[in-house]
Amino acid sequence: MGYGQHQSFYLRDRWLNKAVKHISSDERFFYDKEAFEKIGLGKNMVQSLRFWVVATGVVEETYNDERKKTYHLTKFGEIINKYDKFIQFNDTASIIHYHLAKEKEPSTIFYWFFNILRETIISKDELLEQFISWVKTNEEKPVSERSLKRDIDCLVKLYTAGQNTDDPEEVILSPINKVNLLRDRKGVIYKQYGDHEKIGLAALMFTLLDYRERKDVEVISVEEIATNAGLWGNVFNMNRSAIVNALEHLTNHPKYSLKFTRTNNLDTVRLPNILAMDYLEFEYKRKVEALVW
Repeated sequence: MGYGQHQSFYLRDRWLNKAVKHISSDERFFYDKEAFEKIGLGKNMVQSLRFWVVATGVVEETYNDERKKTYHLTKFGEIINKYDKFIQFNDTASIIHYHLAKEKEPSTIFYWFFNILRETIISKDELLEQFISWVKTNEEKPVSERSLKRDIDCLVKLYTAGQNTDDPEEVILSPINKVNLLRDRKGVIYKQYGDHEKIGLAALMFTLLDYRERKDVEVISVEEIATNAGLWGNVFNMNRSAIVNALEHLTNHPKYSLKFTRTNNLDTVRLPNILAMDYLEFEYKRKVEALVW
């Protein structure tokens, strides 16, 4: 699992766009000795950004013929670079968040906070204590508690920077601030309930389609959507009422509607026959066309 790779810097607004510009012309940009000057960030911030572009699903890390690391846009990175490069759609922010939280790698703190931690109201001190305990139970080798504390601090800032207008050092928002999933009130962290209007219907459908591809399933129950790691109840902190409401809206999609079957014993969802990324591109084309008109 991964800890402390962000160099204590939370992802800032416009950082992803900066990275995409440079990676598109230089697949080894992050290893350029002058990268920090070219992108206008500090050296440690560039190392942090190298982590964030991969963790958010925008860029993939590969190796060239010389066995050197290279960086290329993923299909998701290509889509947002074409349709939403400044992350104006809530759907984009939600999918970026989903990529951070859906699996244990490479950003374990996000997976743990949204999928494992049961408390919805907790102090930062208690948050750290519980994270340390979980890591000790699930890791064979010891992990520095200082590193885990930096993970907690980074997670909180990523979702809440700008909420405290009294702190001039924390007014720079992250690209996922708009999803409004966390609230920090004097060191007490609140998980905010999600709904389809805040998260975006395209993002919610995308996560279901992506889950189907990752888990190789055709039918998903509402219970699974509410409780399974990587799905709405955990990743977006949605309650059952909000989940059912969103599913009902998704049955009305003009082309790729899902089938929502409600019975006394088991409510199930059958997804349309389309890949997650193809669906997302279709939706973003619709969004852009709607904005033009």
